[in-house]
Amino acid sequence: MSAHTPVGAANSQGRPEKIDDLIDSRLMARLDRLDVVSRKIFTGKIQGERRSRRRGQSVEFADFRNYSHGDDLRFVDWNIYARLDRLFLKLFLEEEDLSMVIALDLSQSMNGGSPNKFDYARRLAMALGYIGLVNNNRVSFFGFGGGKIERLTGLRGRRRTREMGSWLLDRTTVGDAGFSDGMRAIALGGQGRGVLLVLSDFLFPDGYEKGLAYVAGRGFDVYALQLLAPQEIDPARHGISGDLRLIDSETEAETEVTASTAVLAQYKAALEKYVGGLREFSVRRSISHQVVETSTDLDTLLLDYLRRRGLLA
Repeated sequence: MSAHTPVGAANSQGRPEKIDDLIDSRLMARLDRLDVVSRKIFTGKIQGERRSRRRGQSVEFADFRNYSHGDDLRFVDWNIYARLDRLFLKLFLEEEDLSMVIALDLSQSMNGGSPNKFDYARRLAMALGYIGLVNNNRVSFFGFGGGKIERLTGLRGRRRTREMGSWLLDRTTVGDAGFSDGMRAIALGGQGRGVLLVLSDFLFPDGYEKGLAYVAGRGFDVYALQLLAPQEIDPARHGISGDLRLIDSETEAETEVTASTAVLAQYKAALEKYVGGLREFSVRRSISHQVVETSTDLDTLLLDYLRRRGLLA
């Protein structure tokens, strides 16, 4: 399934031109209270800021246990030994690194709708990335489209917010998706384990199955956020009717169609079948799928929907 846009369709919102257009101070203040939650406990490559249930070596004391032959003597509590003449080992909460990877669809099909899907995706990516940075998670971005993969990896800390915003502002849509290649690059990219968020309309002519299979079961909690414009979800409600000339945004193939009541009903049924198929495919592979209409307020999406889905807390 590929995206077609009526000739003359326009985006009612202006393109973001500066970082404040991607995220404003009001939203940043609300996001400061949120953190990314993984459905699993992950072991990162370095010690990070995420406390795990595992006992290990860090700065926060957790408990004692009896000394066993071969234990590291550096962690013996010698004060207890002096009082009780018994060896006890101090245990600490181990702090683990959480990797947050945001995959952004740069294909031309994203450059459509009102509000525009690509602009919405960049604002959402900025907000999610900001949550990761302020909680000192490791944040990386992968953009896929036009036969190439664009990367910004290894960001950590609030001071990297401007760098992240500049990278997102510099991205443009081009060509077809290359979804499978993008997911393969992420799967093999050595980003550690953590949360992977795929921001896309998932309207790929060659399907989504191969790409999602690359990242499923690779140690990521995968969230497939399917961004669709209101006109795509319900064209009749948004005044799309009559004789139309449709242009495939990626192949530029043209089709003439009369958007009658029957045709629009067939379209809605086909879209629902496609979205339902993606949802079922995701469920079978422990991927969380959610359709996001681009008219959804970002505050509502982040502070309500994604909190209820368990991504944010």
